[in-house]
Amino acid sequence: MTNDTEDTEDTEDTEDVDLRYVYAVCRPPLAAPLQADLTGVAGAPPRQLAHNGLVAVVGTVPGRDFAREPLSAHLEDLDWLAETARAHQNVVAALTTVTCPLPLRLGTVFRDDSGVRTMLEREAVKLARILDRIDGHVEWGVKVWLGDSGTDVREVADGLAASGAAPSQPPSDAEGAGRAYLRRRCSQRTAREDALAQAEEFARRLHGDLTVYAADARLHPVQSSALTRPHWGRNILNAAYLVRRAQAEEFLDLVGRTQGDLPGLRVEVTGPWAAYSFTDDDPGGDPGGDPDVVLGDVPNGAPGGRV
Repeated sequence: MTNDTEDTEDTEDTEDVDLRYVYAVCRPPLAAPLQADLTGVAGAPPRQLAHNGLVAVVGTVPGRDFAREPLSAHLEDLDWLAETARAHQNVVAALTTVTCPLPLRLGTVFRDDSGVRTMLEREAVKLARILDRIDGHVEWGVKVWLGDSGTDVREVADGLAASGAAPSQPPSDAEGAGRAYLRRRCSQRTAREDALAQAEEFARRLHGDLTVYAADARLHPVQSSALTRPHWGRNILNAAYLVRRAQAEEFLDLVGRTQGDLPGLRVEVTGPWAAYSFTDDDPGGDPGGDPDVVLGDVPNGAPGGRV
């Protein structure tokens, strides 16, 4: 995907002026006004910019932070990035309560209102098609975790093999005890492999069952253990589902009924989100290509288009 949403002059020409930060595109009118005290990126309140039958929700941000070069520098500052991502998500979350927004990526910035209008006009067909697809839907995230960082898959293994307890070191002068120790180690290893296989099969079944209640689904790469919180264990499933608002209760009930199906497995649900994972223009496919406007992102994800 391209990182540029608009052709602009050199960044020196934009660092001393205010720019337009775009959170999302939606259809008018909103079901209700946004909260009067809602603020977004750079502390600025979001506003609606209507054009060509669409509404872009925008905010004013300083060029000294969001022009190309300073923004690139800021992206190396994790604290700044986290604060900006939270502000971005707060606005998109507020929009999700009153409409079905098409979220743009963190860092989508245009020079001025005219640039935003040009984008809305140029991309009108594509934006309308995606808005039609996500209308009346929200995104739910579902993750399956196995064990935790202290036990990995042993908790599941304990449920599969009586020898799942951690073995003690065998006495060096007892050959029989040494063989027993090796047998226990082999049994544990087999039990852990079986536990992982069962967890993966559970995740496959769960994903298949959940897609029945979903208009679309995305399988994201599982999260690396190095990037997860302490004691969260091994990530087996990391998926997103586009679900009609009217079917959300059935969807969540199905997830709830799976809890406790296997020892050591935990199912985590997040949402409802705006349809971050479903802003590509290829229903049922992976985001890709080289669109003129950068759409979507996972919550608090990587920055996208910019001036």
